[in-house]
Amino acid sequence: MDIKRITEIINSPTMINVNYHGIPVYLQEVHAQNNTATIFPLDEMENKQVVDIEGLVELGP
Repeated sequence: MDIKRITEIINSPTMINVNYHGIPVYLQEVHAQNNTATIFPLDEMENKQVVDIEGLVELGP
């Protein structure tokens, strides 16, 4: 996924489904300078992680 799309998802008023290596996640913040994003799994909201954006996949409707 690219930086532009991640930013659109973060700013979207609706929930857009995103997985990180098959795990449903919430996108909190994008770090364009190093191609990473702050995420957390939907079932472990206290487990905040900074991950490479290459592992993020947007799911269809």
